[in-house]
Amino acid sequence: MIQFRHILILLLTTVLSACVSASSRPAVEQSNSPPLVYQNPAPSNPPRAQTSRERPDPALVREIADLWRSFPGKTGIAVRRIDGEWEFGHRMDQYFPQQSVSKLWVALTMLDKIDRGQASLSDPIRISKEDLTVFHQPMAVEVEKNGAVVKTVYTLLEKALASSDNTANDSLLRHAGGPEAVRKFIAKNDLGKIRFGPGERLLQSGIAGMEWKQNLSYRRTFYAARAKVPVERRRQALDAYLADPVDGASPQAIVHALDKLARGKLLSENSTRLVQSILKRTRSGPNRLKAGVPAGWEFLHKTGTGQVLGPVATGYNDVGIMTAPDGTRYAVAVMLGDTTASIPERMRLMQAVARAVARYHRG
Repeated sequence: MIQFRHILILLLTTVLSACVSASSRPAVEQSNSPPLVYQNPAPSNPPRAQTSRERPDPALVREIADLWRSFPGKTGIAVRRIDGEWEFGHRMDQYFPQQSVSKLWVALTMLDKIDRGQASLSDPIRISKEDLTVFHQPMAVEVEKNGAVVKTVYTLLEKALASSDNTANDSLLRHAGGPEAVRKFIAKNDLGKIRFGPGERLLQSGIAGMEWKQNLSYRRTFYAARAKVPVERRRQALDAYLADPVDGASPQAIVHALDKLARGKLLSENSTRLVQSILKRTRSGPNRLKAGVPAGWEFLHKTGTGQVLGPVATGYNDVGIMTAPDGTRYAVAVMLGDTTASIPERMRLMQAVARAVARYHRG
């Protein structure tokens, strides 16, 4: 009996020991999955800061917006960094009257014809009284005095661009192949929303509600005849022109075209240098954009000025390329479709735009 009790105690002790040992060991889970590894999540990459080549300074955008918003009338502004990737502006894609800004497309068409071997800078062009136009044409004095003059293509390019001589421009236009040749050049180079009108005489007489006659080109005959046109008729003609300008262009298309010109995408290297050198000598509009360009910067440009009826001025423009001392270039277009602002106010707007572009320049 005692022996049996000892055997029973021994068995119970063994079972209890086994239970305690089993409960004291960590359980091992069987799994075919790889063990999980925990770590701090990788920090998300912050967005890369855009450089001045990729986006304009927000302060510049705000300043231009304030200038545009506070100016009376229909105003278009476009600024494009030629050596970068950005542009901005207001009413950039709308048509504005170009007026003499369109002389630039005549010059480019002429130079393109020269590049193709179909003309030369030394070609002589005869200009007589029958070739005179209207408004600004300094050549008219010489033509009327001599009956006719002969000028080379190079001389006419200088007069048309640097002096904005209307007769010089129309003479180049004729030698280049007429308005259709200019339109083909614009289309060939995919310049976008840039129109070209019928030439100075038909353009200006149409805007004034008049029928063109050649005697209107002599001295102040045009002004005298226009003064006899009923005001309502002039207003209707001017309103129709402003609503759908036959020589219209968008500020955006113009700065794109200036970009292509600056990059040598429109003409040969020699022709590109030539037209840029003439545009640097532009004498019209010294108090427009040019007056806001700081010392040490280069500036080339072309102005345009339309007709005035009562308090409303039209087609008051300046477009050009500003080059910083470090070589960075900006294409700028300020176009006033119509405005009641005074001439000094218009000039101050343009100067302020140029100053702002220079102030926020970063190389």
